[in-house]
Amino acid sequence: MAQQQSKSGRRAQILREAWLGDAVLVLYSRERILREDGIIDGPKAERMTSNQFLSTFGEPSEEEAAIGRVYETDGLAAAFAFIEARFMPLFEKRFGARLVRR
Repeated sequence: MAQQQSKSGRRAQILREAWLGDAVLVLYSRERILREDGIIDGPKAERMTSNQFLSTFGEPSEEEAAIGRVYETDGLAAAFAFIEARFMPLFEKRFGARLVRR
């Protein structure tokens, strides 16, 4: 019983961290799109933040939680750097031909 409670407690913690991580990832994606493309591109932002894309790296909530932990520990700039290093190389490789939609 205690093991089940610790598993559910751990899952709840991951979901709390993922809640923040998801928000940071959305902000990162929108800022990057506006900075690099100069347009509002909802479909591109959706591709960048989708569970389908995140599942390439691991369980999506775990990936978002990792972003959330970096944000809580080191701040927004560090979380953005983490996203840039961890996720964007594959995003650019996978979706490079569709980066700018004008």
